[in-house]
Amino acid sequence: MARGASNHSRPWTEEQVQQLRQLAEENTPTRVIALRLGRTPQAVQSKASSLKLSLKPTSQRSYGRSP
Repeated sequence: MARGASNHSRPWTEEQVQQLRQLAEENTPTRVIALRLGRTPQAVQSKASSLKLSLKPTSQRSYGRSP
């Protein structure tokens, strides 16, 4: 289990779901969301998928291109 997964096997609270929605909307990386919520990145991805939330960054530069 990853460090910081203090909520392992515990149900998601409404507050955590709202925080997940907000962080996903802000394009926060999955690993950072996981640390803030005390979950594993896989748990965050799974919950986001069940909520139909996209965790893919929307404003990312193309690979291999300079700014």
